[in-house]
Amino acid sequence: MSNSLFRKKSLTSILHEAKAGDGDAHMSGLKKVLTVRDLTLMGVAAVIGAGIFSTIGQAAFNGGPAVIFLFLLTAVTCGFTALCYAEFASRVPVAGSAYTYSYVTFGEMAAWIIGWALILEYSIGNIVVAISWSSYFNNVLEGMGIHLPAYLTTDYNTAKAAAGDAWNTAPFIGNLRVILNIPAFIIVVLVTILAYVGIHESKKSANFMVGLKIVILLIVIAIGMFHINSDNWQPFMPNGFNGVLMGVSAVFFAYIGFDAISTTAEESANPQRDMPRAMIYSLIICTIIYVVVTLVITGMVHYSEFQHVSDPLAYVFDKLNMKTIGYVISISAVIAATSVILVFQIGQPRIWMSMSRDGLLPKKFAKVHPKYHTPGFSTIVTGVIVAIPSLFVESGIVTDLTSIGTLFAFVLVCGGVLMLPKVPKGEKKFNLPYINGLFIVPVIFGVFTWFFRDRIAESFSGIAAMDHDHVLYVIFYILATVITLLTIVKRLSLIPVLGMLCCLYLMIEIPVRSWVVFFGWMAVGLAIYFLYGYWKSKLAGKKA
Repeated sequence: MSNSLFRKKSLTSILHEAKAGDGDAHMSGLKKVLTVRDLTLMGVAAVIGAGIFSTIGQAAFNGGPAVIFLFLLTAVTCGFTALCYAEFASRVPVAGSAYTYSYVTFGEMAAWIIGWALILEYSIGNIVVAISWSSYFNNVLEGMGIHLPAYLTTDYNTAKAAAGDAWNTAPFIGNLRVILNIPAFIIVVLVTILAYVGIHESKKSANFMVGLKIVILLIVIAIGMFHINSDNWQPFMPNGFNGVLMGVSAVFFAYIGFDAISTTAEESANPQRDMPRAMIYSLIICTIIYVVVTLVITGMVHYSEFQHVSDPLAYVFDKLNMKTIGYVISISAVIAATSVILVFQIGQPRIWMSMSRDGLLPKKFAKVHPKYHTPGFSTIVTGVIVAIPSLFVESGIVTDLTSIGTLFAFVLVCGGVLMLPKVPKGEKKFNLPYINGLFIVPVIFGVFTWFFRDRIAESFSGIAAMDHDHVLYVIFYILATVITLLTIVKRLSLIPVLGMLCCLYLMIEIPVRSWVVFFGWMAVGLAIYFLYGYWKSKLAGKKA
């Protein structure tokens, strides 16, 4: 059927257009200026951001020093996904990230769904980072003796809950208190302007910020090592492995963003060679930094002191009366968050550009600025979507949504790799290693079933009461069973299968209330697709 929901883009036609220098791949006129070093630093810029300066504190409180195992587990999960992204990037060297990859393997409706979900990762996720940036920036200003009105540095709900200066001093418009996060709004506007002006300028800025914050983190490690008290590492795993797993959302959110590299394929000088390397390099670098920093700060201060500490790196130095270093760390946190905002503001417009080229969004989204060679209109829209909500949205509301959207994209990318046709090794510059999952996956599934048998039994018995957490766990276990059986029958490749299973498990650890909002978001996206994209798609008049 010409109007099939599962009509797919042809991998052959995409590659043909790439070689011809037009169509999906290069009609845009985007500058091909990014090297493997630039792409690696872009990945580091996205991952080493607000996470290492904020979320590791609460994660360490829940899991103790053993939270490093959660960083390693999350890194392995992201590593499986990164290899699958790398395989796609080598096969489909165009902008669009998981959206384009899903279009090739699963079809148009799945591609739209994943493109809509990626808005949660890039745009909505950036709201959280902007709010974090505002908090650190305000701390830096106060250290300089500059005090902004409290009602201009937070959101309405947070101010109301705290019932502090922001709530008590806020002016009124009618019966409504004026409480807005102005710094968050301003930084998004400034970064959007930078992303609009050009990828070359953005690249230089991102590289500078990454270099600076890595130097600062190395200084933190070097100084902190001399103040480690090994007694603080006892007990190493105070709340057992369940305590470690309590930090899943916080730790995974810290890793979100490494896949932003794949959105800049058309601006990479040699995407088939450089993008796979950059993804793996950035993931390794970030994991080492996370593990070492976590060990250092939990060695300097006992893990039990990190409850509700939003600035753990600065906190440990303040605790040891090294306030100057703590202040420098606050400055580095501002730089780190800025680089994350920049990378995400670069990534989202390029996804919309790809969707527009396919006819799923108006043509305006694909238009490239004649002078700056960037998707100008898409960049402006992204800036508006992030900047305005950052004035008043509470960060906790969208953090879990960002994680769901990202994990959903990861699952489809891993699954999509399994559906790609085989090609000779010499035809591309990266090959996902094939490891037969026939025996390994069933063994892993059996071990999982044994160790979690009590929770599995409890979840199946809890379905009758419609306990949502139990329902999610049962759904995961059923999907894991099906994937395991398919692996046995079809001898599927181990890496993408493990990627799917790990991501699916992390998804069920996210609170149910966030799933309700996520499904609402998806419903809005599907409504837009059926009202516009389904009919305007370039494939609408072609045979599926």
